[in-house]
Amino acid sequence: MTSLPNSQSKIDDQKLQEMVAANDTGARIPEGWQGKLLLGTALLWSLFQLWIASPLPFYDWPMIGSFGVFNDTEVRAIHLGFAVFLAFTAYPAFSHSPRRRVPISDMVLSAIAAFCASYIFLFYDQLVGRPGLPNMQDLLVSVVGILLLLEAARRTLGPPLMIVAIIFLTYSLAGPYMPDIIAHKGVTLKQLINHQWITTEGVFGIALGVSSSFVFLFVLFGALLDKAGAGNYFIQVAFSLLGHMRGGPAKAAVVASGLTGLISGSSIANVVTTGTFTIPMMKRVGFSAEKAGAVEVASSVNGQIMPPVMGAAAFLMVEYVGISYVDVITHAFLPALISYIALVYIVHLEALKLDMQGLPRRGAIKPWHLRVTGLLTGFMVTAVIAAVVYYGIGWIKPAFGDYAGWVICALLTTTYLSLLRYASLVPNLKLDSSHAPMIELPEVGPTVKSGLHFLLPVVVLVWCLMVERLSPGLSAFWATVLMIVILLTQRPLMAYFRQEGGLFAQLKKGANELVDGLIVGARNMIGIGIATATAGIIVGAVSQTGVGSVLADLVEMLSMGNLLLMLILTAILSLILGMGLPTTANYIVVSSLLAPVVVTLGQESGLIVPLIAVHLFVFYFGIMADVTPPVGLASFAAAAVSGGDPIRTGFVAFGYSLRTAVLPFFFIFNTDLLLIDVTWLEGIAIFIIATIAILIFTASTQGFLLVRSRWYESATLMLIAFSLFRPGFWMDQMVPPYQQIAPTQLVQAADSMPAGTALRFWVEGEDDVGNERLFMANLQLGEGTDGASRVDSAGLALLTSKGKTVVDYVGFDSPAQKAGLEFDQIITAVDVPQVQPAKQWIYIPALVLFALIILLQRRRKTLSAGLIADPVTRSINA
Repeated sequence: MTSLPNSQSKIDDQKLQEMVAANDTGARIPEGWQGKLLLGTALLWSLFQLWIASPLPFYDWPMIGSFGVFNDTEVRAIHLGFAVFLAFTAYPAFSHSPRRRVPISDMVLSAIAAFCASYIFLFYDQLVGRPGLPNMQDLLVSVVGILLLLEAARRTLGPPLMIVAIIFLTYSLAGPYMPDIIAHKGVTLKQLINHQWITTEGVFGIALGVSSSFVFLFVLFGALLDKAGAGNYFIQVAFSLLGHMRGGPAKAAVVASGLTGLISGSSIANVVTTGTFTIPMMKRVGFSAEKAGAVEVASSVNGQIMPPVMGAAAFLMVEYVGISYVDVITHAFLPALISYIALVYIVHLEALKLDMQGLPRRGAIKPWHLRVTGLLTGFMVTAVIAAVVYYGIGWIKPAFGDYAGWVICALLTTTYLSLLRYASLVPNLKLDSSHAPMIELPEVGPTVKSGLHFLLPVVVLVWCLMVERLSPGLSAFWATVLMIVILLTQRPLMAYFRQEGGLFAQLKKGANELVDGLIVGARNMIGIGIATATAGIIVGAVSQTGVGSVLADLVEMLSMGNLLLMLILTAILSLILGMGLPTTANYIVVSSLLAPVVVTLGQESGLIVPLIAVHLFVFYFGIMADVTPPVGLASFAAAAVSGGDPIRTGFVAFGYSLRTAVLPFFFIFNTDLLLIDVTWLEGIAIFIIATIAILIFTASTQGFLLVRSRWYESATLMLIAFSLFRPGFWMDQMVPPYQQIAPTQLVQAADSMPAGTALRFWVEGEDDVGNERLFMANLQLGEGTDGASRVDSAGLALLTSKGKTVVDYVGFDSPAQKAGLEFDQIITAVDVPQVQPAKQWIYIPALVLFALIILLQRRRKTLSAGLIADPVTRSINA
């Protein structure tokens, strides 16, 4: 590959880093005492977050006892104080503002903003003493704080979020003057200020609490991991494994972006980090500038849906949905995985269309069966190691009691030293990220060996989350502690193992990298901290004005009661609301506004959707805004690297992302894709079928399977994919899953149904603001010897009066109450399940039809290759 001149390469690299800084860390790098103040504040913020996440504040220190213990509200205030201070010092007000110094005006604004944000912490005792009764000082500080927060949002995130927040503030105050369809009684300025700034319902609400408790530590962990060299390691491994295949650099880009998605919460940073390597190499093997950029965009944006971090949205879902973190990442894992598999397949199809080749590889390439054998061996070895670790630690705990922690720590240290010694045998290991062009692919073995110790903190993180079931914050803390140890020791230990000398210089370099990582982690958090606080204004306005039910009515009116059209409108609104917002902010906005809409209208249409499915639905379409023109920031970043047109790059990337856009519709109607209430064996079967389905869907949208597809073949492939994703649709058409009965027949029907049978009640009642609505409630029958006792143990009693069946009693905390049934609601009908063949029978005709398409295309491929002579040729030969 022809490399750029050194000067040009530096200029391009500098522009790319400035682009990332402008969006993620702040474009201003002041000099002198101002620079030290900015960096020192960022370092202090990281140390503060590590302190409150650790067990140290609760330790009984000699002479002073516990020290530095803060409650959640105080932590949120201090967290936002750091964020707004750094926002005004690190982000210039305008494009022409100075970059090498902080103007006096910004210094003053930063100090005032930090004071206003920390006001709840500084005056906590006084505010607790007069709840709901703000005085003039409270009001003045709150008004100034909100105005400065909006300006900080404009600087760090651009105008979109600031404008949306202003619209909701205006809506809160001007409710009585709004059109009838969206009017409300309105709130006074005093009520607004108290709700948004003094309480924890608005700015200092759940979103900022998640940012201060969980998100910061994960972002810091990612920054330290990247500073240690893990980002470069992941990219090198991806290229060594996949770079030699057809379209290999593009496949490596997909895998590398998936891996760096573990340590990056930003689509733009992911594009620039991996795209600097991957895009030039994709162009080298035949991809156009736009297609190369689009592959990188689609890969990087998908990194935001990949557990365990999911752009920090996973931790917000824990709070909003009310399920454990393990459940969130379990439900999110399968759609993210098959979406990445489909993107690799898209790249493969593009390579087949253009007859691309891979990059040269050192040494001979092993035959496919040896590579498969090696892969399976690797999986088996990993499984054995995992089993030994799992059961070994399970044995250590009871065997060593209180000393088990020290024993585990010693084993972890031994493992780290062994892996580092193993890595030292590989010559010329580069711990620093390098943007130098890659002319030849690295060898697989040495490349994989060179950074296995980087996996240890990830293993510790996953272990603490999944096995020990520690909180996300504490899990990230212990993983970060290990990362700090690695940053301080890997260089001197590597030098020692290689007998290179200069141990003190290497130790000093590691310490400098640690400090840099702490500072970069804090600067990466500025935008997220500001975003969660500003999005809190929107959440506060929703809870104070009831705009959620208004939006539900609006969507229902536009969709005319059609469930599919309602989901499409919700997806479009999520795309619009997500434009120009970082992942965390757009999830908060779209989930607070649109998730209740999907739940409410789904109930009214007869579809009970799990809340996690709804939140993942709006989250998927929120992050798609990073791709979609005209605001797709990731597409602009990729175009800056590729030299292609950003709008065209965005449209091509959107085409590649159709598989991501279609998945939410399928898991809304088929929650098996989210692994909800399925066994391990069922989960494996679902994964296999879902993977086949998404690959068939991809082939349909790309118009290519074995050869270029004809229109009817593409349409048939689309139908096959739909049937595999949603087999229940066809089975329901043949044998309805429910039989509708009158409410008066409920007890009689329950006589023949076992306990736990799910019934669907059609209910006439009122919503939260008193509007009449018809909705569906799911209720499971309780234990009992007959129908009457089963209905009674479910907490429900019905009364028939004047030809209507009404709810006469609902037991407290009973299944009936949890289903949404309330006293005096009218039951219009009851759906009882009836025997239905297994929906998996639909797979058979679908796969037979797929096999027929393959046979047709294989025959055309053979004919086009000239392996079967046509009749004229045969007669001439004869």
